[in-house]
Amino acid sequence: MLDSNNTRMILKQYYLGCLAHASYLLGDEGSGTAVIVDPQRDVHQYVVDAEKFGLKIRHVFLTHFHADFLAGHLELRDACGATIHLGSRAEAEYAFLPMEDGDVLGFPGMRLQVLHTPGHTYESISILVFDLAKSKTEPYAVLTGDTLFIGDVGRPDLRASLGWTANELGGYLYDSLHTKLLPLPDSVLVYPAHGAGSLCGKKLSSDTVSSLGDQRRFNYALKPMTKEEFIRLVTADQPDAPPYFTYDAVLNTRERATLDKRLEEALRPVELEEVLALGDRGAQILDVREPAEYAKGHLAGSINIGLGGQYATWAGTVLDRSKPIVIISEPGREYEAAVRLGRIGFDHVMGFLSGGMAALAERPDLVWPTERTGVLIAAEELESAEPPFVLDVRNPMEWEGKHIQSSVNIPLNHLQERIAEVPCNRRIAVHCAGGYRSSIAVSILHQHGITNLIEIAGGLAAWEAAGLPVVSGVHHTA
Repeated sequence: MLDSNNTRMILKQYYLGCLAHASYLLGDEGSGTAVIVDPQRDVHQYVVDAEKFGLKIRHVFLTHFHADFLAGHLELRDACGATIHLGSRAEAEYAFLPMEDGDVLGFPGMRLQVLHTPGHTYESISILVFDLAKSKTEPYAVLTGDTLFIGDVGRPDLRASLGWTANELGGYLYDSLHTKLLPLPDSVLVYPAHGAGSLCGKKLSSDTVSSLGDQRRFNYALKPMTKEEFIRLVTADQPDAPPYFTYDAVLNTRERATLDKRLEEALRPVELEEVLALGDRGAQILDVREPAEYAKGHLAGSINIGLGGQYATWAGTVLDRSKPIVIISEPGREYEAAVRLGRIGFDHVMGFLSGGMAALAERPDLVWPTERTGVLIAAEELESAEPPFVLDVRNPMEWEGKHIQSSVNIPLNHLQERIAEVPCNRRIAVHCAGGYRSSIAVSILHQHGITNLIEIAGGLAAWEAAGLPVVSGVHHTA
């Protein structure tokens, strides 16, 4: 957004819905300087906007080493010559300017002040933003990274594999909130790095900005409580973190190839015979079409993660980052598929199937359909003498809220490790909430030789819309 009252300072938020990620351009017209905070890896939009505003990108900040995406700090360094700024507790392979608590970056129209706010991670910082045309003493906004969200705070349990306990970081988080952020005026605008849908917290709002006063009143984690109570609260019931989170957090500390260089390798058309040969050698064949199209027919052995859903998060959850990837897409969507993988550091794409599924027109022996059925027919089959095993791949809280009477819950993010719990001697009926996750699940089951199955089209939403019964209660496993 552009501050309409005074254009000497610019604050623009960029929100990437598929990763629930917010990044920022802070601009000072007086010095012609732009500062980018927590950029996504494809940085073209920041460069274009800086030029439009008559600014040069001279600085890039990471509020911490993000776990859920690969940041674009190296891309901005290489493209614009920007100086990288990290909190002084950070350690990285590339050159950066360490920012101590209280350090200031001053410009004619704005001032940025760094606050050390450890808790989500040890090196976390927040950035106070002063619009000097409004006030030289009262901050206008604070960019809180993953320390404070709208409606939540950053989870403190993501660094366990790197030597930090959730209780240690939870204690730091309590202190950061109570000594650095809560003392700020109610009028200060809070701009976090994530919103609803992010796995960096559990109750994030869909709002992308709020006032600190509103957060003080409505954010459950900011209510008066002891440090011990706070730690218990923020460490409980956190969603499972995808396996790529630690990988990305570490990769954000490293010198590595930029996205443009990786895309040169990824955007290579590959003929069908080579795709098949790569698959035989262990490459993952990733079909990014929508579930309905995948169900009509797909290359046997491919895995479906559609571009229409939380594609990058699920790719990072179910794909093996040590094995090459070949993309199958509708012609023209290969770039999007590769870029969105690149955003989470999955750079091992070897190309895409030239011509998409049309390349298989002469090889029907390689094309598998998925049997999909409507909910009324599925309900009839469940009443038969030999009903199918109903596999619900939603998360446990969804299942406990409501589910089909006979269903067994194996969450999609655990399906591969628990595949032995799916019976091979029964027909399988697979569903999720709406059909996106169930298509991924079907492709995983096919890879493991479980092919006597149906996918319930529309998932539980369609089941309920048809007036079919659901129950709630104790969690069942296979």
